[in-house]
Amino acid sequence: MPVENASAKDYNQQSFWYYPWGKSGTHKGVDIFAKKGTNLNASTSGLILYTGKIKMGGKIVIILGPKWRIHYYAHLDEITASFGWTNRNDKIGTVGDSGNAKGKPPHVHYSIVTLLPYVWRIDTGPQGWKKMFYLNPITYLKTESE
Repeated sequence: MPVENASAKDYNQQSFWYYPWGKSGTHKGVDIFAKKGTNLNASTSGLILYTGKIKMGGKIVIILGPKWRIHYYAHLDEITASFGWTNRNDKIGTVGDSGNAKGKPPHVHYSIVTLLPYVWRIDTGPQGWKKMFYLNPITYLKTESE
């Protein structure tokens, strides 16, 4: 669980690959809600590839973790990480509402993207071919919290 002290009640169990979802079409992650400024910790050890700001995601952190999986954290209020190695549970920022989350309840959008496509996960729904590159982070959050 990347958001400090969060639990299953802080995110929607059905939000991964939800359609329709605003400008992005399909929701390719999970939104974990918390008070603005709550610590955000790395959910895995890995190489921090990028910290910065983009239009939709606002303030973001991208970490390359084990199995060539990219862990994407968006809508941060503050970024405390920088390029280099991070360990699991190291603080990388705080929960916010930056980017297209401005004016919405503070949360972190968390996605896991695989560089090696899982071709058996292709979906016939909207943007279904993209599903082979995205893992359901809720599966990993449930494992962690049980």
